[in-house]
Amino acid sequence: MLMTSVVHADEKSYLGCAAAADAFFNDEVWVKVGAQSCLKCHKAGGDAEDSKFVLKDPTKSLGAEQLAAMGYNRDQFAAMGRTKEGDESRLLLKAVGKLKHEGEEVLKPDSEGYRVLANFVRRMDAPLTAMIEDKNAPPFFDGIVMLDDRKLLRRVTLSLAGRLPAAAEMETVSKDGLKALPGLLDAVMKEDAFYDRLREAFNDIFLTIGLDDNAETVLSYDHFEKTRGWTEKHDLSHIKDEKERQQARYKLYDDYRKAIEGEPMKLIEHIVRNDKPFTELVTADYIMVTPYSARGYGIYDEMKPKFKNPDNPFEYIPVRIKALIARNKEENQESMTGFYPHAGILSTFQYLRRYPTTETNRNRLRARMYFQHFLGIDILELAARVSDAAAVTAKYEIPTMQAAECVVCHKTLDPIAGLFQDYWRFDAVFGRRKEGWFQDMFGAGFDGEELPDDERWRSLQWLGERTAKDPRFAVAMVEHVVYLLTGRKVLLPPKDIADPLFAAKRRAYQAQRKQIESIATRFAQTGFNLKSVIKDWIISDFYRADGLATASANPARRAELDDIGIARMLAPEQIERKVAAIFGKPWGKLNHGDGGLDMLYGGIDSKEVTERANDPSGAMGAIQRILANDVACKQCALDFTRQPSERLLFPFVEPGDLPGSSPETDANIRRTIIHLHDRILGHHDAPDSPEVERTLYLFSSIITDAAGRKLSDEREKYDCRRDLPKPLDDRFPDPYYTVRAWRAVVTYLLRQREFLYE
Repeated sequence: MLMTSVVHADEKSYLGCAAAADAFFNDEVWVKVGAQSCLKCHKAGGDAEDSKFVLKDPTKSLGAEQLAAMGYNRDQFAAMGRTKEGDESRLLLKAVGKLKHEGEEVLKPDSEGYRVLANFVRRMDAPLTAMIEDKNAPPFFDGIVMLDDRKLLRRVTLSLAGRLPAAAEMETVSKDGLKALPGLLDAVMKEDAFYDRLREAFNDIFLTIGLDDNAETVLSYDHFEKTRGWTEKHDLSHIKDEKERQQARYKLYDDYRKAIEGEPMKLIEHIVRNDKPFTELVTADYIMVTPYSARGYGIYDEMKPKFKNPDNPFEYIPVRIKALIARNKEENQESMTGFYPHAGILSTFQYLRRYPTTETNRNRLRARMYFQHFLGIDILELAARVSDAAAVTAKYEIPTMQAAECVVCHKTLDPIAGLFQDYWRFDAVFGRRKEGWFQDMFGAGFDGEELPDDERWRSLQWLGERTAKDPRFAVAMVEHVVYLLTGRKVLLPPKDIADPLFAAKRRAYQAQRKQIESIATRFAQTGFNLKSVIKDWIISDFYRADGLATASANPARRAELDDIGIARMLAPEQIERKVAAIFGKPWGKLNHGDGGLDMLYGGIDSKEVTERANDPSGAMGAIQRILANDVACKQCALDFTRQPSERLLFPFVEPGDLPGSSPETDANIRRTIIHLHDRILGHHDAPDSPEVERTLYLFSSIITDAAGRKLSDEREKYDCRRDLPKPLDDRFPDPYYTVRAWRAVVTYLLRQREFLYE
């Protein structure tokens, strides 16, 4: 995860640094050998931290510090390379396991990695050169067509607020261009719809609504015995009808559970909505509760005056809860403040229950998810594959602390697992292990720093404080925003150094990494306001890229640009919002739990299905056709029942307007097609464009074909008119087949890539 071969504009002053890495070391040695094979062990906190060859992880810093770390690493490699054992370099001998080396054989003598290392040893005495751009390489975005400002605005408002741009917004961006967008985004990010999208996207990452069992069970019986089941005893005697009273209680249960499930994502909303530092994701000393969930925590009476509407199950406010009191006093939660040691989402019951521990897992799942969620690290990438697990188990008493192939991962993972040790109870989340914490694990701590004994009661707060200061946190949050805006994970560094396209793929990774790290630096410098990250990525070339001007014949160039642009199939929730924005009403069959089709269309349940499907299946294609047919059927006739000034689809024509009847009518039909292209697809087509001609041909051909047949019914079909206002539901006329022809046009447009994809 190293940004190489490029220089930020604000980093030119750093290039004079004596420790600057030379281009060959940076581009070849570090990327192909150091980062992939050496850094796992040879770093502070690694298994080889006591050796004379200790490296610095460049991903833990940005800007000048990162450049200095690379210079330091080159010096370490150079010193080891110059040291001789006989006539051979100690660096090369260690790499192939010919000297005592805990990592044994890291590189094969005939491998590409060994050849790179040997070449470095030969070149060591070459003068240092700064990290500068390759003068011969074309600009990374050369030949890329960018979205025009109006299309960009439409993409943004649909993505973030589920609506089309307002006329005033479109006028502003047409007048002032890209520079107007940040101000418009500030307004968009005040809308409630934006926060719906924010919670949805971050739940895709944290998956906290995918809880096992009923949501109220996160409030453990041991600590909330008398309050978590309040819905069972809640007085509903004012409802006299028994059946109605039971239905009301069912709704009470349902709202209570939804309120509890929603707390972690509402914490994120609260932070962003109030422009708080996003570091509060791991440091906030509060949780969010509603009048319903407050009853579950047993704090409703004291919190009631703070709610605007105590009867609203989904009004969330920040609260600090008291330290947990158990049924057995010996198991009460220790607290120096009297309060639960909140650490943002890290310490919420929902997060802890979503990623539970077991006797054998020992909080390692939680530790792995911590690295993934908050530092952007896949800890499994560190794990070496044990060729013979039985042999390792037989050789070492504690393999995870002694065997090099195990230690490389566990020395990083286990200290974080130890910080969760007081959250051990499988049924209650909080509670210490009766036998004490495991001694056959590395002790609790973070990045080589041990947890002091007097900080154990607030271990997750201790972790959150260090996480917030780690440069990797800022980078990881930018990566989350990239996912929010594009639906795709960021690029990973390529690993197959023998791949002929390795350099091209690495350049693509580097270009994206440069942008991410640049935004992360500004994010940290400006108080960790997440809205600034969203704005920065939206105006970046990566988000604005629309496609290649011409196809490249160069395989390397194609590999570089493989991930450029958005081009992703919209998620079911996004499709519903887009339909609602265009037609005034959602389809209603892709919302989770409503129509049952969302899971078939690539949705998730945050529990068993946790990854959205981005490539269409046969079932998805069928759903796309059903949606197009159904929405066009319901909306076209309905739109004609409105006054022209109130119509969304057909403000310029009437059902009786036929092609060829007059120049004015033909002009209005063409104008309507342009309007539909704009509203449904976001196209700004000229009246004589091929796209308009193609749609006009479809419309006219259907009418011509219908005129040559004897119509069985001179009305729009029953399914498309049954929801119309009476008496039109039974008598909606369509004697010339124009309404049905317009329905065919809308169906055609709804099947286009520009509607279904972003």
